[in-house]
Amino acid sequence: MRILVLNGPNLQLLGMREPGIYGTGTLSQLEEHCARVARELGIEVECRQSNHEGELVDWIGNAPGHFQGIVLNAAAYTHTSVAIRDAVAAVRLPTVEVHLSNVFSREEYRHRSYLAEVAWAVVSGMGFLSYEMALRGLAARGKE
Repeated sequence: MRILVLNGPNLQLLGMREPGIYGTGTLSQLEEHCARVARELGIEVECRQSNHEGELVDWIGNAPGHFQGIVLNAAAYTHTSVAIRDAVAAVRLPTVEVHLSNVFSREEYRHRSYLAEVAWAVVSGMGFLSYEMALRGLAARGKE
């Protein structure tokens, strides 16, 4: 099983961007964490990050045939992008929306997710563990 892990805008700044909200771990450390969990589960992950909505849409659209699931932290695009929502719906791959922070304890505009209605699951507020839970859930689903 291959899982595509996508990170959206500003996540390349992890470790220095609002560490009280997002933690002190870097994107590189997050990707290493995902790789460790994947090895433990006997699956493969490919991690990518982009600040560009269209690039994320392209990666999602090209995922079928190469990946069996997606872990998606669309970051701010979660709350604004119908295009990313439509791409997730179109590819019909099990997708887990993830967030490092608890978006529901933050600003009101972060409480609305365009992705949640088309995602298989949503994991929020557990830092790197959000990604780990998403990978574990997709791996378990793949064995059903």
